[in-house]
Amino acid sequence: MGVATSLVIFAVGAILRFATTVTSSDFNLHTVGVILMIVGAVGFFVSLAFWASWGGFGGWHRSRTIYNEPRGTVVDETHRTPY
Repeated sequence: MGVATSLVIFAVGAILRFATTVTSSDFNLHTVGVILMIVGAVGFFVSLAFWASWGGFGGWHRSRTIYNEPRGTVVDETHRTPY
């Protein structure tokens, strides 16, 4: 679940909790709203935790520079691993 999805779920839960006046004998809409707000908040923080550890577009890469002193040449290697 992404950040945007979590915010949408939280917003739907807040609407069900605070903006509805409909009552039902089958289930309580206010309770469903609270549950959706909790799920949205947990999803938001989990997404932020994974977003901080995400490497970004292009996958993981490693670069290494080798200095060859006797010849005076510099070799720059960059390795990219696909997804």
